[in-house]
Amino acid sequence: MPPPSLPAAQDQAAPASAAVRRAGKGKRVHPLPDGAAMGEEKPKPAPATRRPAADWLTPAGVAGILARHPLPALFACGLLLFMGVEYTIPMVPAAAPPLDLGFVATAAMHAGIEARPWLNSLLAALNTVFVAMQAAYILWAILVEQRPRAAIATLMMFTCRGLLGCSTQLPLPAEFLGSPMDFPVGNVSFFLFYSGHVAGAVIASLDMRRVGRYRLAGLYDALNLAQVVRLLACRGHYTIDLAVGVGAGLLFDMLAARYLESKNVDVTRCCSNCQKVSQKLTS
Repeated sequence: MPPPSLPAAQDQAAPASAAVRRAGKGKRVHPLPDGAAMGEEKPKPAPATRRPAADWLTPAGVAGILARHPLPALFACGLLLFMGVEYTIPMVPAAAPPLDLGFVATAAMHAGIEARPWLNSLLAALNTVFVAMQAAYILWAILVEQRPRAAIATLMMFTCRGLLGCSTQLPLPAEFLGSPMDFPVGNVSFFLFYSGHVAGAVIASLDMRRVGRYRLAGLYDALNLAQVVRLLACRGHYTIDLAVGVGAGLLFDMLAARYLESKNVDVTRCCSNCQKVSQKLTS
């Protein structure tokens, strides 16, 4: 006679063996977990506790945001400020010249340059040399160092500038001081929006910083700032042209990096000379 516990064990194994038979030959059936054959439910994990979504609206939450994110908070204040300014500032009449605060700030410099034509030509010639320096560095980066990011960014920037310049042609400032020494040389026509001089200098400076040429980048930034002041004093660009030129340089440098990444090109690599040195050191 089998022990009393044997029939009970056979009764518990019966559902599992029946499931194996129903599965057919050649099919594996995973054993049921303990208690599943008896119809017991598996315990559910306790729900994760979440903080209320409105916690940041409390004084402590607002103070925490201001402490951790002061820059976005500053921009939020700027949004509120300039919403009030925009909706209350008097509009410039259609027959009046544009109001440019950069022109107001450089009025004394403009008068001095206007009274000295030789100084205007000298500053224009120096500015043309700086533009040639930008072009020379960007060409060096792609042809000698085999780093195409700055060149691609420059091509993108000038193409977009041409499209925008054709789309909206701003009037030339009435106090514009032209010079045959200025780039483009020969007092030819040019697009005002946006400044290719400034954008090209920004692209070159960003590329210099990527390869550790910080002093050269600082020099280009200082010359770019002097270029901005000179263009305002000579009325060669509106302030908005120069400000957007800085943003265009940053934007197209980033877009050039995205393009190279899409082509599986390492945008963080140094120049070819640095790679040769590192290979000699590792060999």
